[in-house]
Amino acid sequence: MQHLTRPLPHQPAAPTARPRLLRWLASALLGAALLTGCASTSPPPGLQPVTGFDLQRYQGRWYELARLDHAFERGLRDVSATYTPQPDGSVQVINRGRQAASGQWREAVGKALFTGPSSTASLKVSFFGPFYGGYHVVGLDADYRWALVVGPDTGYAWILARDTQLPRATLQRIVAQAQSLGIDTQAFIWVDHTDTDSPTPAQP
Repeated sequence: MQHLTRPLPHQPAAPTARPRLLRWLASALLGAALLTGCASTSPPPGLQPVTGFDLQRYQGRWYELARLDHAFERGLRDVSATYTPQPDGSVQVINRGRQAASGQWREAVGKALFTGPSSTASLKVSFFGPFYGGYHVVGLDADYRWALVVGPDTGYAWILARDTQLPRATLQRIVAQAQSLGIDTQAFIWVDHTDTDSPTPAQP
C-alpha cells in the first residue's frame, strides 16, 4: 500500500502530478482502444477498405459488439464510439466505456482524418498529438447498421453496430466475413452491454 504524507498544519498540500497522471492514463487506455497504439495507418495487406463511403451516414454513436483482446481495452464493457464530422474535414472521436472491475466510466476524445478520398473508409485516428493509428472499415451494412473495422493488421478488429444487439443470422454473416479476411474470430470478445440502454448482443 502506498504511504501518503499528511500536509503540515496551516500549510497547503504540495501539488502533485498524480491526479493528472491518473486522468491521462484513463484516457490513454480507452483512447488507444481504436488504434492509437498502432504505428501504421495503412490497411492490412490484401484488405480493401469500403469504397462509396458516406461519412454523413456513418456519423453518430456506434456500440462495440465484439473485439479482439488487447491491452488498451482490457476490462472494458459498455463500450461505444461517437463520430462527429468537423468543419475542417476531420472527425471528432469520443470513445467511452466502463471498467468492469470498478464500474467507473472512462472517456477519451480524439481526431480522425481520411488517409485518402473521403469516399474510401480508410482513416487515421489520434488521441495523442501527432501519433496516429489506422482505422479501416472493411465491412459495412448497406443501411449503416453494422461495421467491421480493422487496424494495421488483422490482430486488431472490431464489430460495431448502431444498437447493442443484432439478429443472430446477421452476426453469423459478419463473423464469416471477418474469418474470410483472416481475422481470428474464435478470439472475439463479446462485449457486455448490461448497463447500456439496450440488451447485450447474443453470440453467433
